Amino acid sequence: MDGQTRANIRPGLRVRVVEKQNQRTGKLTEGTVERILTNSPHHPHGIKVMLDNGIVGRVQEIITSAKS
Repeated sequence: MDGQTRANIRPGLRVRVVEKQNQRTGKLTEGTVERILTNSPHHPHGIKVMLDNGIVGRVQEIITSAKS
């Protein structure tokens, strides 16, 4: 799935994000989506989310789907 499309992202989803300070290095942080912060349906750098641990970053990879 694509981390640039808002429709693919929902709370509970396990993802890898890049934080603002790590954009140059590309270091990814793994976590579970708590909130979606991007309002637009598509963003070329990834949809911005807040993880359950409070980290904010743009989705680079979707690991697993949310539990139903």
